Amino acid sequence: MSEMDHREPKLIFPGLAGFYAGVSDLWYPLIRVTVGALLFVHGWTKVNSGVAGVTGFFQKAGFVPASGFAYAAIFLETVGAICIVLGLFTRVFAAIIAIQMAIITFVVMMPQGWARMEPTFLWGVVMFAIALRGGGPYSLDRVIGKHI
Repeated sequence: MSEMDHREPKLIFPGLAGFYAGVSDLWYPLIRVTVGALLFVHGWTKVNSGVAGVTGFFQKAGFVPASGFAYAAIFLETVGAICIVLGLFTRVFAAIIAIQMAIITFVVMMPQGWARMEPTFLWGVVMFAIALRGGGPYSLDRVIGKHI
C-alpha cells in the first residue's frame, strides 16, 4: 500500500475537526446503549405477555423445554439488555444474546425466508461485535476494571 492509502481524507469544513475529535470516543457507547435499549423493549414486551405466552411461542417453534427457553429469553432480553446498556458483564451477555439470535435466525426464521431472518441476523452480528469489543469506554466494566 502506498502512503496515500493510510491517510485520512481531508475535511471539507476543517472547522469541524475539533468537534469530530471531541466526540470520536462516543460512537461505540452510542451503539452499545442503543442496541441494549432496543433489545430491552423486546424483553419488556415478553414480560408483559407473561411466561405462558412466551412459552407458547417456543412450544410452537418446537423448543423443548419451552418454558426454559421462555425464561432464558425473558432474562436475556431484560437483565442482559440492561447489562449491555450499562456495559456490565458486556462480553458474556453479548455473546449469549448473539447465540440466542443465531438460534432464532437459523431455526425459527430461516424457513420463513430472508425477510423474516434479516432482523435477528443483524441483531446477532451486532451482539457478536459487542462481545468481541467488550464494554469499551464509558462502561461499568471499565469502572470495575475487569471483564471476562
